[in-house]
Amino acid sequence: MNWDYLEPYTSELNVTHSDIDGMGHANNTCYAIWCENCAWKHSEDLGLTLQDYQRLDRGVVVHKASYNYLLPAFENNQLMIATWLTNCDYKLRLERRFQIINLQTKQTLMKAHWLMICTVLSTGKPARFPSKFIEVYGSAIVPSK
Repeated sequence: MNWDYLEPYTSELNVTHSDIDGMGHANNTCYAIWCENCAWKHSEDLGLTLQDYQRLDRGVVVHKASYNYLLPAFENNQLMIATWLTNCDYKLRLERRFQIINLQTKQTLMKAHWLMICTVLSTGKPARFPSKFIEVYGSAIVPSK
């Protein structure tokens, strides 16, 4: 695969009938959901779960999101979504990127970029990363090619 970054965390998915909109291709909202699901799988694989977030009363939330839709996905397409943590200030901010490739055509369908911040779950206010976040997410930052 021609990934934008080294060492992707990947997950395969199949475009289902319920993903298809009135224009005959996967609805743009599906891409955001696929990204969120992949991000959670990646976080869990790294060692931070939703239960950890709740126990620490801290979470990393999307502050800004950018999606670049390049080509459509259609029903029964087999896709691979990749994600990377690409930047961390080790205080409050974290960046995550995504790329979705059609496994049949090997073409990139979408690229996304999330700017995230750490917040206190109980108040929604920004907060510094707990040491566990720095340890887990900070060590997972990948360099660009």
